[in-house]
Amino acid sequence: MNLPFVLKVTTNNFYQLLIQSALDREKVQEYNVTITAMDRGSPRLTSTRIIHVQISDVNDNPPAFEKSLFEMQVQENNIPGLLIGSVQAVDLDKEQNAKLTYSLLPGNIDGGPVASYVSINSETGNMYALRSLDYEKIKDFKVTVKATDSGSPPLSSDVIVHVIITDENDNVPFFLYPLQNNTSPCNELLPKMAEAGYLITKVVAVDSDSGQNSWLSYELLKATDPGLFSIGAQNGEVKTRRPLNERDTSKQRLVIAVRDNGVPPQTSTAMLNVLLVDGFSDPYLKVVNVRQQDPEDEGPLTMYLVICLASVSFVFLLCIVAFIGIKMCKKDHGGSFIAAPPHFPPTIPENCTDSQSGSLSRNYQYDVCLTNGSLSSDFRFLRPLIPRKTSDFQCIFIHLQRII
Repeated sequence: MNLPFVLKVTTNNFYQLLIQSALDREKVQEYNVTITAMDRGSPRLTSTRIIHVQISDVNDNPPAFEKSLFEMQVQENNIPGLLIGSVQAVDLDKEQNAKLTYSLLPGNIDGGPVASYVSINSETGNMYALRSLDYEKIKDFKVTVKATDSGSPPLSSDVIVHVIITDENDNVPFFLYPLQNNTSPCNELLPKMAEAGYLITKVVAVDSDSGQNSWLSYELLKATDPGLFSIGAQNGEVKTRRPLNERDTSKQRLVIAVRDNGVPPQTSTAMLNVLLVDGFSDPYLKVVNVRQQDPEDEGPLTMYLVICLASVSFVFLLCIVAFIGIKMCKKDHGGSFIAAPPHFPPTIPENCTDSQSGSLSRNYQYDVCLTNGSLSSDFRFLRPLIPRKTSDFQCIFIHLQRII
């Protein structure tokens, strides 16, 4: 069933062998077609013929890589020309259509062309490193490999190759503190009253490598008094082991080593001076000679300082004057409204009488208190010079109340 061939009859008992469906050489490369001829006599006689059909190839399949992404590893400080890996692709076609050629597509690696870092064998697909690689500069990079067949027209495919550079323990630890720059020794102060476990300082170092190659451990190699100091193996903290006494020298020198965990391990050393002092107010320090600046260098700085001081003084005086002015303005504004002096009616006649008693024949003393900036006033009665009747007092009070 589903045979790709069919017989078609023509004139004079001629038949044609025709193809009724598409042929795929990659699935079936050849066919054996058996044709049987039979007459209609009795008994029927037959004759057979086998036709061998071979399917020729057409370049209809592009190259296919074994992986969608190739990963390769190379250790840093490699020798140039080192084989780092190989890429492989297959083509389902045959003969010339299946012959592949490998090449690198253009690109950049750390600002340089790909061709200056790696190369590839055009026939085998082997990749080689053209230069010594440094993990501290380039940790990995990617290149694109192209495989092209020799068919007509040629077909091609691409694949990405990820090259990973592994670290090698090629960097010694570096001290950040105390910094060993051969300019001046590093001095730390230690009071003579310090007890055991007193933290003097902390040593800090780094390693440019990665992984276990950057794991650091600290060690006290030498000391003026080895029993006086200790250092943390992991944190680098320098502490005292015991209290100080009078026999301890005033200057202690420590040699500290830091070692990484690589194979083989790398080691660096640093020197630290510890000065024993009675107090931090008057420590013993090494005198450093400072070259005095030339007068030409001090002139501009002095001028700038004088300008800044004058500016600050001017602003300060201006603020004081403004403050005083504001205060005076407020004071003038508060006293601008002055109540009119009280206007008293003419002198009360001595014969003034009220509804009950009669007249007032003697003088009384009164005190009028008026406040500035207010329409209200206070009236205060004083004791009369000569006591009078209540009715006379009430008459005067009523009269003054009307006036007010």
